[in-house]
Formats: sequence, C-alpha cells, structure tokens
Amino acid sequence: MKRYLQAIGVTRGILVVFLLVLWAAGMAVGLELSPVLADCLVRTGMNGVLVLALVPAVRAGVGLNFGLPLGIVCGLIATVLPMNVGLRGWDCFAAALALATLFGAIAGIGYAKLLERVPGEEMMVGVYVGFASVAAAAILWLIVPVQNPELLLPLGGKGFRQTLVLDGYFGRILDRVGQFKFGSGVFPTGLLVFWLSLCGLIAFFFRTRIGIALTAAGENARFARASGIDVGRMRTVGVTLSTALAAVGIVVFSQSYGFVQLYKAPLLMAFPTVAALLIGGASVRHATIAHVIVGTFLFQSVLTTALPLVNRIVTLSPNASELSNIPEIARLIISNGIILYALTRKDST
Repeated sequence: MKRYLQAIGVTRGILVVFLLVLWAAGMAVGLELSPVLADCLVRTGMNGVLVLALVPAVRAGVGLNFGLPLGIVCGLIATVLPMNVGLRGWDCFAAALALATLFGAIAGIGYAKLLERVPGEEMMVGVYVGFASVAAAAILWLIVPVQNPELLLPLGGKGFRQTLVLDGYFGRILDRVGQFKFGSGVFPTGLLVFWLSLCGLIAFFFRTRIGIALTAAGENARFARASGIDVGRMRTVGVTLSTALAAVGIVVFSQSYGFVQLYKAPLLMAFPTVAALLIGGASVRHATIAHVIVGTFLFQSVLTTALPLVNRIVTLSPNASELSNIPEIARLIISNGIILYALTRKDST
C-alpha cells in the first residue's frame, strides 16, 4: 500500500479522493453525472494542448513557461486572419492551425533568444513577456483593418470585437467528429483523439535524437556540453516548440469553447495551465506526457464537477435567491485554491 501511495503521489491522491467525493455528493443530491462527465472530458481536451505546450520548455531546462500568453496571442492572430477573409468550416480551422504553428514558431525563436540573455530568471521574465504580449495585442486588435463585418467592433466601426462567435466558422468542429452519446452527455471523440495524437507526437519527438539531446541539455547542461550538445540550440528548440504548441492550443480551445476572446482574455491563462501540469506530478525540472494527461483531467474535472454541484445544492436550499452568487464564489475559491496549492508545492508528489 505504501508503494502504491508513493506511486500515485500525495497531491494526486488528495485530488482523486476529492473528485470521487464530489461525484458521490452529486449522486446524493440527484445531480445527473453523465453530462458532468462529458463536460469533464470536453474541458480536458480543450485545455490539454495548452498544458502539453509546457512540456518542451521544462524538458529543455527553461522551467515552467509563464510566457505562454505569447504563443496564445500568436494563435489568436492566426484564428482571426482566416475569419477576416471569409474562410469557414474545415478550411478556416486548417488555416488557423497552420498559421498558428508558423506564427508561434517565429515568436518562439525570438522569445528563446531573449531567455538566453537572462539565465536562471526564465520564469520571472516569462511572466513579463506574457503580460506585455497581451497588452501589445490589445493595441493590435484596435488598429488592424477589419474586412468581415461580423468581427467589427460595433462602437466606432473600427477594430475587432472583444468576443467573436465561431458558429458558422469552425465552432466545435473537432468535438463533433465521431461524437456519440452516453446517458445525457456526449463523448467528444474527435477532440480527445486530436489531443492524444499530439501527446503521442511529442512523446515520439522526445525519443528522437534531437529530443534526447534536448532532455539531456535540460537535465545537466554541463554534461551535455561535454558530450558535444549545443545547449543553447536545444533550449531554443524547446521554447520554440512550446510557443508553437501554445498557439495551436488556443485554436483548439476556442473551437471547443465556441468563441474567440481577444484583448485581456489571455492575460492569466498561463497560471491554471501551469497548475494543471504540477498537479499531474511534474516539477520545474521534470515533466512527462503522463503528467499532462493526469493533471489536466484532475484539474478540469474538479472545477467542472464542483460548480454544478454547488449550483444544485443552492437550488435545493430554501434561501436559494439569497445564495445566487455562491456558485461564482465557489468557482473562484476552488480554481484559485487549486492553483495556489499547485504552485506552492515543494516537490512533484
């Protein structure tokens, strides 16, 4: 039993028990679990690529990539460009993915060059880079000419709206591929297959010659240099891949969410993403695909289950009208509590 507990880890064990308690409490108050489980899977798939984007940076020795909003901004630019010229359906989605990969890679190379100048301070600098990129993009959304009237800001007639509806473009286009019902919920087959396929590709990449060299450079830079590995180049590869995956991740997130949110929306997205990876068992210096899958599912499932449960309990209360704000308060407490717990852990267990 002690070996099993050590393998699971204290953090994951606590969250697994908490999640099981939430599901049991939901059944006790008459909450139908099949749509809740479906929402857990959807939230896991839509956030999974963003969590996966952290792995290359950690493996390269850069630490947790708090500059993730830089890649997210690149993905948002890649999303609105095909929408602005009128592309729809799979054409629009494919163009957004291709442009996101390109823009994210270009931005990642520049970001990596910056991090090379601040060794040991990558995570702190990443926070500033992320915030600065969101602020710069907010100016960009206002000055870029908009050809599509559906995207135009209604007041002033110039700039992009804060929230763009993806219905008619590529809203939930992955979720609907191969989906099937179980109970009252819907299993998002295409979304999960896409995410797990990307996880498989990244796992394969780390088994290639470049991937092994990148991992070696991140684990022990001095030994890697003695072995003839260009540590700076490997760190650049890791940061570039991380930024490109973040750009792709926001495209996948947006299609599943059904909306594209611009301006300040990406500002704090790095923090719950980092928390999900840490909850999965990762650390500042070590992260695997298993940590991504486990952490994303646990983090998103706890949030997705807790909110309808609290809402159900409030509805059954005789003072329901006075407690109408409780679900939102509970959401903030649970989400920020998990983030705080994850970010203050001393180890990966």
